[in-house]
Amino acid sequence: IELGFPQNRGAMKITLLGTGSPMPDPHRAGPSTLVQAGNQNIVVDCGRGCVMRIVGAGLMPPMVTAVVLTHLHSDHISDLNDIVTTKWIMSPVYTPLVIIGPVGTKRIVDGLLMMLGPDEGYRLDHHRDLREGPGLVLDVREVSPGDSVQLGDVTLEVHRTDHRPVSPTVGYRMSHEGKVAALAGDTIPCAELDVLVRDADVYVQTVLREDLVRTLAAFVPPLEERFTDILDYHSTVQQAGQTAARNGVKKLMLTHYVPTMQPGSEDEWRALAAEHFSGEIILGPDLTSLEV
Repeated sequence: IELGFPQNRGAMKITLLGTGSPMPDPHRAGPSTLVQAGNQNIVVDCGRGCVMRIVGAGLMPPMVTAVVLTHLHSDHISDLNDIVTTKWIMSPVYTPLVIIGPVGTKRIVDGLLMMLGPDEGYRLDHHRDLREGPGLVLDVREVSPGDSVQLGDVTLEVHRTDHRPVSPTVGYRMSHEGKVAALAGDTIPCAELDVLVRDADVYVQTVLREDLVRTLAAFVPPLEERFTDILDYHSTVQQAGQTAARNGVKKLMLTHYVPTMQPGSEDEWRALAAEHFSGEIILGPDLTSLEV
């Protein structure tokens, strides 16, 4: 775990802020990934505990330049309110937070701001310097597959993914000085995912293990169907390896482990992807990172 900014100028640094899932785990925050490149600190999804992990990665909330959402499942957005509020109240000079996401994101943010309305009022009443600023203003941009967004010197290309019945869902291909990071979010293998990750320097994929999901489901019969339902809209560890190999990816980074990856089982998970992909496979606890 290397904290702070990329060590090499021009590099992209990818940090797994949260590697957990909807099932609470005291050792793993909810799904969230930090991409640092140039003058940008981009948070991709923001599950529970994300802000604490941002600080753990060597940043403070005012340094976050954008939040990018792959989809609107609650476990991927539950800490959005904390990023929004903490960036605002901790910034000496507030720059509106950029929030990028699929269609539906504006509705989510409108509801979020309504929920935060009383808190914003309390803080404006109490702090003269906040009253002199713009207030809790956000720059919300809804995107669709085929769109391209420029954040400083980082280019984001938006690609469709397949997490149905959740729709729309998107992944992001981020480019900076010739380096490419492809962040897929929750999806099964599909033609659009292949385009998203093709020849990427690093491909970040949320994964599950079907064998463990089925074993866990059998122990809780009333929830067995609900557990096994998730198998048809997430990539398995093996499928992530196949997607990486098929598309010439250089490094494969796995996250959002379902069920929770137990300490000491990292090599077992890695081996499943390595059956199909011969490149470097990165996984581990929260704050695991690499540079490309």
